[in-house]
Amino acid sequence: MRIVAFRHVPFEGAGHLESVLSANGIDLQYADLYLSNASDPDLSGAAAVVVLGGPMSMNDGLPWLRREQRLVERSLADGMPVLGICLGSQMLAQSLGAKVYRNQRKEIGWFEVHFTEVAQRDSLFDEIGSTETFFHWHSETFDLPQGAELLAWSDTCRNQAFRWRNVCGIQFHPEVTPEMIADWCRQDQNCGDVRELDSLPDPAFHSVHLREVASLIFRRWRKEIATETTSKT
Repeated sequence: MRIVAFRHVPFEGAGHLESVLSANGIDLQYADLYLSNASDPDLSGAAAVVVLGGPMSMNDGLPWLRREQRLVERSLADGMPVLGICLGSQMLAQSLGAKVYRNQRKEIGWFEVHFTEVAQRDSLFDEIGSTETFFHWHSETFDLPQGAELLAWSDTCRNQAFRWRNVCGIQFHPEVTPEMIADWCRQDQNCGDVRELDSLPDPAFHSVHLREVASLIFRRWRKEIATETTSKT
């Protein structure tokens, strides 16, 4: 089984998601369209698509990001399972006709996420507690797409996760490892955000429990993809 993951900067990989997929013999193929010589990934035969995070905005008008979005929109039209994280969730929301805009405040660090009653029946989150702490790094948010169901919210960002058919958008970062968080804090592209913080987030603060919860979520997503792939054969 092969899954294509759109990456937007070299330092925002799939983290815990890649570990879960690798442990189950699934090949995660990165597509880096931000590179000037990058070609479109081969989505034919892929079991699913992942759209990762990044420091840019869906409203920046970047040609390569719009090119990527057209590929994602084609995947949606073809009924392919898609998972979007942070910027990826914003791309999914916009592709489904919703607006992406500045959130009332930036969320950078460890914050609680509250899961809705709908999430308690969702195939990814039905074994997750009603409130969990996740890592966040975003300044924008999105409206809930028409026909989508809200799965999670936080005190300062209403739309933290949604489900639309076999598509899931997640604004927070279940995929991050402590090493990823520490690296993000050192990146030049994040220096503006870092200067606004009273103190740097502790990469290890909630990392052990996050790994357990993330592994559960991503194992459930892998199972969902495998079930859908089997049903099509």
